[in-house]
This record gives sequence, structure tokens and C-alpha cells, in this order.
Amino acid sequence: MRLRVLLVTGALLVAPLFLAGRAAAANPQTAGLQVALRAYGLYTGQIDGIAGPATAKATRTFQRRHGLAPDGLAGKKTRAAMGVLGRPLFGRRAMKRGDFGWDVSVLQYLLRLPAIDGYYGPETAVAVQKWQRKLGLAADGIVGSQSIAVLARRRSVPIARPERNLAVESPTTVRGSLERWASHYGLDARLVKALAWMESGYNPNLTSRTGAWGVMQIQPTTWDYAETVLLGQQVPRTADGNVHVGTAYLHHLLRVFHGNEHYALAAWYQGERAVRKHGLYAETQTFVADVIALKARSL
Repeated sequence: MRLRVLLVTGALLVAPLFLAGRAAAANPQTAGLQVALRAYGLYTGQIDGIAGPATAKATRTFQRRHGLAPDGLAGKKTRAAMGVLGRPLFGRRAMKRGDFGWDVSVLQYLLRLPAIDGYYGPETAVAVQKWQRKLGLAADGIVGSQSIAVLARRRSVPIARPERNLAVESPTTVRGSLERWASHYGLDARLVKALAWMESGYNPNLTSRTGAWGVMQIQPTTWDYAETVLLGQQVPRTADGNVHVGTAYLHHLLRVFHGNEHYALAAWYQGERAVRKHGLYAETQTFVADVIALKARSL
């Protein structure tokens, strides 16, 4: 059973790129490619799994920038150059909470999650368990061979609203905003971009169940704190304003933790007071490790 899944999912990887320019069916593996390309600011369309001209063009641009043959196909060398978002292919491993990669992006696409960022965080875990219960599978939140086989046969049941086709700012514009405000506050742009990717996948329209929204997923209380204490002024509720608030708050956390990125990121995720009182929770440690790993890839 598992060997069959690997063959089915792996073989579908590059085929859709040959279909650019003509009617192409959605291929879940292509969604993984689109997420990786979006992280590098090269793909600005919807994560739809369709390898149309925009996906092929973005792939060729990525390949040229990394000294690869610009054939528009996401082969092994191209995926390796994409770092953590370029591997592994869907079906090559079991997925669990805390994992990060191409296959997690595909999983999120198949489940029609609003945030497709390649990170198997709490919201993805909840969605997987709900989907597993719906299909009568063991609801353990682990996407093993049985769950992968069901998904590979396209019997998945979307458990979240499909991403709306909104007119949003492109990832390229978002990256520019992240880099500009990082420079303004003297922050490492790689760290800021890695954090933003972990939070939203550069999606300005994302709102969590707890009310956090935007590129940096700012909670209403954090926004108020930034305006009244850190900035002393109101900030427009725009994508750029969201990044402004997020970088100002990250700058604050780095300052109070004396430049320690691990503790600053932990406080971002867990809360400053909780970090000082309890240290880093296991879930927080996973989040911090993933952001640091993304930073190393210079997204």
C-alpha cells in the first residue's frame, strides 16, 4: 500500500508543468511547488495546484537565480535549492505536528486550509483530526500511510472554507514591506521574513480563530500595546501597517531579552510573561526551531 502511494504521489510532481499554456488539472504536488515559490517572492497567484504559465515562469526564474537549467520543472536539484519548503514530496513520510516542508503544504492544500505555509502547526493538527474522524480513521493527528493513501486517491473531504479569491497584495510587495520595516528597526530581515512566513505564509488576509490577523498575525491586544506604548500613535489597518506593528513588537522583545532571538521568538509565540515564569513550552520550542530553520534558508 505505501509503495503504491509513493509511486502515485511522486510521479505527479513535474508532469503538470508540461501543461502550462493549456487546460491543466489541479495536481496537489504543484501546490507544494507554488508555496515554495511564493516564499521566494516569485509566485503571486492562488495556491491552486495548477501548473499554468505563472507557475512555470516562476520556476524558471528561481532556477536561473540558483544557477540551474531553467526548464520549468521542479526536479531534485530545484527542490533541493528551495530548502525546507522543497522537500520531501507528499507521500514520502508520515507527517505530524511540528513538521515543516513541501508535503505539509500539499496536505494543507488538500484539506483546503485558509493558511497554506508548509508548517504543521496547531490549526493543521486540529484540521487533520477533524478530517480523520469524518472518514472513520484513527484521529491521532498523524498523517501516516493510511491517511496518505486516502488523500492520494482524492477522497479528501475539505474541512475548512476554501481560500477566497481575494485581491491581495502580492508576496513580492509583502517581502518589500518586511524588508523595509526590518531595516527601519535595525532587525535582521531574514528573521523578520522567517517569522512572517511561519505566521501567515505572507498572506495579508489571514485571520485566526483567536482574532490574530494579517502578515504577522497580530492579536488585537498586541496591536493596542504597540500603538499606545511602543509607537505612541495609531497605525493604519493595512498589510504594511501590520508589518510595522509586528516588527516594532519584535524589536521590543529582542530588546527586553537582550538580543536573544530564541527567547524573543518564544515570547512572541507564548507571551513574554509566560516565558519568564515557565520557560519555553515544548510547542514553543518547536515554533522557535522552525523559524530559526527558515531564517537560515534566507526566504
